[in-house]
Amino acid sequence: MEQEAIVMEEQKKEVKTKKSKAVGIDDIPGVGAATAEKLMNAGFDSLMSLAVATPGEVVEASGCSEAVSRKIIHAAREMMDLGFHSGTDILSKRAEVKKITTGSKNFDTIVGGGFETGAIVECFGQYGSSKTQIAHALAVNCQIDEPDAVAIYIDTENTFRPERIQQFAKGAGLDPEKALANVKVARAYNSDHQMLLAEKAEDLLKQGFNVRVVIVDSLTAHFRAEFVGRGTLADRQQKLNKHMHILAKLADTHNILVYVTNQVMSKPDQFFGDPTEAIGGHIVAHNSTFRIYLRKGKKGTRVAKLVDAPNLPDAEAIFNVEEQGLVDA
Repeated sequence: MEQEAIVMEEQKKEVKTKKSKAVGIDDIPGVGAATAEKLMNAGFDSLMSLAVATPGEVVEASGCSEAVSRKIIHAAREMMDLGFHSGTDILSKRAEVKKITTGSKNFDTIVGGGFETGAIVECFGQYGSSKTQIAHALAVNCQIDEPDAVAIYIDTENTFRPERIQQFAKGAGLDPEKALANVKVARAYNSDHQMLLAEKAEDLLKQGFNVRVVIVDSLTAHFRAEFVGRGTLADRQQKLNKHMHILAKLADTHNILVYVTNQVMSKPDQFFGDPTEAIGGHIVAHNSTFRIYLRKGKKGTRVAKLVDAPNLPDAEAIFNVEEQGLVDA
């Protein structure tokens, strides 16, 4: 009897999963074809996107009244399983996480075997600390285990170099031309353009591309240039927070590694220790799953220090950047 109950429960779960996959926006009561099309055009292409939307956003997108918009959101929430999940469920979801190697075993060790998908990894450091080199390495190395894997590279400082991708691909034993073709690059010219490109990343997923890595190099350059002075700090942080929430949703929803590089500044009031501090303050710090401080070491080496992680202790790794990629020092 107990075995039968378990089988029945599994069947229920399977049916529920199939139903949730089959249900779309046009299945919501009160949403006709015209309203569904307006919502889709505005980016509400799933039940989840509607379930977490505000009435004001739905009013703006669909043209419906606020009362109707509230009903649509409520219906979307009812049709989805938005309740609590057990730790066992979360653990099984963690089994889907993939690890992307940096090329250096020392570096991989301190981050738990490689940079993990479904998370935002922030590397900050002074110029020449290898932030961009790591970005190029991840764009290539995500293709080692998945030949069809695609990396999206949002370039804000004109740092992307296709020749470097080819060099790293040769070092990883991949076809340089194919590896380069699997990197989709977009140059962002201001902070609004940068945020738009992050949202457009979902379009590649809808087109069937196996996007595994999204790189933003660098995260804060445009925000730092456009918002000058203390009077604009609140606006900058609010905008930056929104941008990182979009990236976090992208990482979690599609099991993607989001790698962001960050600039630094020196604290003039720091008399002891390292005065280097990342730009973006608490907003960037709290939104990043893993934070790594990069600095130059002795004899041309680089030092990576893991300063924040949800499940790993602080640690350091020393590595070199060579023509074929990142290697242990």
